[in-house]
Amino acid sequence: MVALTHPFINLRRQLHRIPELGFEEFKTQQVILDTLSRLPQHRLEIKTWRTGVLAKVKGTAPTRILGYRTDMDGLPMEEETNYAFRSEHPGRMHACGHDFHMAIALGILTHFVEHPVKEDLLFLFQPAEEGPGGALPMLQSEAFQEWRPDVLFALHIGPDWPVGTIATRPGILFANTSELYIDLIGTSGHASLPHRSNDMVIAASQLAMQLQTIISRNIDPLDAAILTLGKVTIGTRQNIIPGKARLEGTIRTLSLESMEHIKHRIRTLVQGIETGFNCKAEIDWGANYCQVENQADLTQAFMDWARTEGDVQVVECREAMAGEDFGYFLQEIPGFMFWLGVETTYGLHHPQIEPKEEAIPIAIDLMTRWLRKKANSSY
Repeated sequence: MVALTHPFINLRRQLHRIPELGFEEFKTQQVILDTLSRLPQHRLEIKTWRTGVLAKVKGTAPTRILGYRTDMDGLPMEEETNYAFRSEHPGRMHACGHDFHMAIALGILTHFVEHPVKEDLLFLFQPAEEGPGGALPMLQSEAFQEWRPDVLFALHIGPDWPVGTIATRPGILFANTSELYIDLIGTSGHASLPHRSNDMVIAASQLAMQLQTIISRNIDPLDAAILTLGKVTIGTRQNIIPGKARLEGTIRTLSLESMEHIKHRIRTLVQGIETGFNCKAEIDWGANYCQVENQADLTQAFMDWARTEGDVQVVECREAMAGEDFGYFLQEIPGFMFWLGVETTYGLHHPQIEPKEEAIPIAIDLMTRWLRKKANSSY
């Protein structure tokens, strides 16, 4: 068991108390800036971008920039853990490990401020990963482009893996994702006069059933894809025929082609509902994240190194249908993401998740050693 006085475990607990939603991470940003202000400043350059932070640790003879990215935001949910350091923000919780991620990043950064390497190191504290998506606008920002790294690394806590284990793979690690919101608009009326109304219960029910045929009948069964409706909102009372309905869901695919095909089929089916039920429909795709595709050679080199020198167990895992906006960075910059084992009973986004904190110093040590190797080599 790691001592409870470990500084970056304590920092994780401090961050856990103050979860904030995307682009509202004002307290979180201040904790990061306060932590950076207590470090020696002669090798540090710091910028803020919206509620995010970019921190560059200057190398001794830099020719490249190596990057490390962490996310910052929490989730809109009530915490149900047994922690003494539970969320102080009602209806907000760090249930996806971003408090872990930030503490690990600050631990790695602190090491290199005190023990510099040849190359510059850039640490990205990115807001709004859970939504509406901070990676793409951060990638496009002037602040990022001025310090654009040559490679970029990241991790994500993995509830299914034991502490001391990392899991990743060359190629696609996380799926393409899209939110889905469909509004159907008909005519409400009294239950005793159905012929004067246009019932959106029936239209929404038909559409919900039709949407479930897309994966089973329009997508290659060897190409993984998911279309889930998680919320349907219709009506206000038992004797009123509702004139409006809203269906909310998510789409996840392992190929961009399947994502586009699913969206095309959704448009076609919704048009059919409009015609068949004489109603209007609106589709909103919400937040869209591209796949996280690890650069194959670099990922394999990391896995081989970690097996022999990283003091961790390395597992080559399967793709996950989870979404992560880190994929936008990897579209333009070679790098990778990996799962960090934290061995929890409950999964990501669960109100009772309690990841094992012993994983924090393990991750700091692993990535400190990897970045030192890469930053002092002539790769």
